Amino acid sequence: MVSNPLPSIARRLAQQRWVMRTAPVVIPAERAVRRWTDGRRGVLDLVGLPSIEVTVAGRKTGLPRTTSLLYVPRGEDFLVLGSNWGSPKHPVWSANLRAARTATVRHRGEQFTVAVTELTGVERKPAWDLAVEFWPGYEMEYELSGGRRFRMFVLRRI
Repeated sequence: MVSNPLPSIARRLAQQRWVMRTAPVVIPAERAVRRWTDGRRGVLDLVGLPSIEVTVAGRKTGLPRTTSLLYVPRGEDFLVLGSNWGSPKHPVWSANLRAARTATVRHRGEQFTVAVTELTGVERKPAWDLAVEFWPGYEMEYELSGGRRFRMFVLRRI
């Protein structure tokens, strides 16, 4: 059985600063792929990386907001980081998750509710180490952000 070389190529590419400037192309492509596959796949899935769609109520409007995210597998849980492509600002979805107790996740065509836990204190370091081991680009995104402390969440199926 031949393994997929694309995830390791994607991990190497994600460590290049120019890749962070591709967000204006990748985000619309992600939406298009999700639409074409009825939400079962995204751009990251096509290159062999794990992604989920997270839907959470907007903290101001209460309206559902859906975002596609790379996740770091953590046992049965999903670890997500608000790197925002290395922007100095936190992503809006992370503020919405911060205000929520639960969210909805769509993963490989299955939809389910998750409990949302923001990682703080001593929980952050091992989670950060796991995330960087899985996706080395997070270190470069951290530098690009000016050292912004990324919000980190564990999403646990209820």
